[in-house]
Amino acid sequence: QVQLVESGGGLVQAGGSLRLSCTASGDTLSSYSMAWFRQAPGNEREFVAVIGTRGTYTYYTTSVEGRFTISRDNVKNTVYLQMNSLKPEDTAVYYCAASTIGPFYTPSYYRSWGQGTQVTVTS
Repeated sequence: QVQLVESGGGLVQAGGSLRLSCTASGDTLSSYSMAWFRQAPGNEREFVAVIGTRGTYTYYTTSVEGRFTISRDNVKNTVYLQMNSLKPEDTAVYYCAASTIGPFYTPSYYRSWGQGTQVTVTS
């Protein structure tokens, strides 16, 4: 089973940018559809973005479309989430997740998860 480690979170002002990385070990990432989810205090974990195994398919939740970009580098075994024009409501712990059964939007389809990285956006 693939192991995932996120990095790149931090504190940023509204309107700023961050790039999150998710690096895999233990297996080849090219076999997995990859997604980013986020969870704010008191909220359920919510879908942010997903990318297919070859990187040609991507899908975003409405609230981040046009501001966030998911990408992957299968040679580096890494998935990225470029976040621009950040808003205070983007504040959450961001998790990457891997699925062998398809690019789904529901957490229950993902069996491998990272530990999360905190993103805090101040107004």
